[in-house]
Amino acid sequence: MNILILGSGGREHAIAWAVLQNPKCDKLIVAPGNAGIAEIAECADLDILDGDAVAGFAADEAVDLVVIGPEAPLAAGVADACRAAGLKVFGPSAEAARLESSKSFTKAICDAAGAPTAAYAHFTDLDAARTYLEAQPMPIVIKADGLAAGKGVVVATERDEAMAALDDMFGGEFGAAGSEVVIEEFMEGEEASFFVLVDGEEVLPVGTAQDHKRVGEGDTGPNTGGMGAYSPAPILDDETARMALDEIVRPTMAEMAKRGTPYQGVLYVGLMIQHGQPRLVEYNVRFGDPECQVLMMRLGGQALDLMQACAEGRLSEMQVAWSDDHAMTVVMAAEGYPGSYVKGSEIRGLDALEDSSSAMVFHAGTARRDGRLLANGGRVLNVTARGDSLSEARERAYAMVEAIDWPEGFCRRDIGWRALPSGN
Repeated sequence: MNILILGSGGREHAIAWAVLQNPKCDKLIVAPGNAGIAEIAECADLDILDGDAVAGFAADEAVDLVVIGPEAPLAAGVADACRAAGLKVFGPSAEAARLESSKSFTKAICDAAGAPTAAYAHFTDLDAARTYLEAQPMPIVIKADGLAAGKGVVVATERDEAMAALDDMFGGEFGAAGSEVVIEEFMEGEEASFFVLVDGEEVLPVGTAQDHKRVGEGDTGPNTGGMGAYSPAPILDDETARMALDEIVRPTMAEMAKRGTPYQGVLYVGLMIQHGQPRLVEYNVRFGDPECQVLMMRLGGQALDLMQACAEGRLSEMQVAWSDDHAMTVVMAAEGYPGSYVKGSEIRGLDALEDSSSAMVFHAGTARRDGRLLANGGRVLNVTARGDSLSEARERAYAMVEAIDWPEGFCRRDIGWRALPSGN
């Protein structure tokens, strides 16, 4: 098979790494890719938001499967353009991708499906939003309605903070994404990520994970795109996962099909769990980042078989072969992230690290110039390891972190603390 993966981050590096372990993969192209991806696959200079350009490129390269990594091309209708050109695609239509690209759309779907989630109100006007907020208890959650690269969410503990978040969003901090805002009830509990594949009819669970959104130890400081993750998530046990499927995922998918927009692709189900009861926090229409890295580390080559079956409507034939193992990824970010940071600092020491089926450094924001590996983003490296226990995976991941020579980078030192409260 010839495979085209769209994207340039750690998620796409992890997907590429897993796909290459499957002997069915004859040729792998990633557009646009990054410095790490370039070491294992052909990288193509392609505008991944231009559906016609992607479809034309895939046809010219005799691509058998297009895998769309990030949310932006999905929201832009790239999957639609590829399907219209007769290509097999892993990723939902633009209309179905509204489950991520519009928070208010998702809330309306949940209302219609009876899926448990936070109480909310949707606003297109700042004054109306401020008036509503005055009467709400604290803490409260303020969300930009559209795509904001994982950063358009503020959990405010004080009313002044919540008001400031409204002012920022309506004031253009997140561009068009903040022109509409959803104000949500704050949900108590522990958050976890549940991943399922959907082929328009069949729903197949493919794993659980837990990530760390806050920049500081103990889940403190501002939200980020994610500072680390581990899989599986102990809080998402079999019974809780079953409840999430029966009460949230399947009713949502049925409502989408009823509206004439069946879902096809991976669905990230963000859950808040309290006393064993799951409630929906959000849907994402792609693999999470950095959750994808730990899922791919555990799935390996079967990831390609699953994505192909999903694209071809054959999920009823598939099952996931999980090992009794654990994986952890630690994000190394540029100093200053998620605020302003400097690009171009040199990263050394990766060549001496082990690359294997159980340990890998996935590149998220890197570039190679004059033979040097340079930081080229906020989140830069995903240091990922697998082990028989979460403790073993953690030990291996942090040993790799220690071997990387990058003074301008930092990471959280407590990834997995909820599952390993002693730090061991």
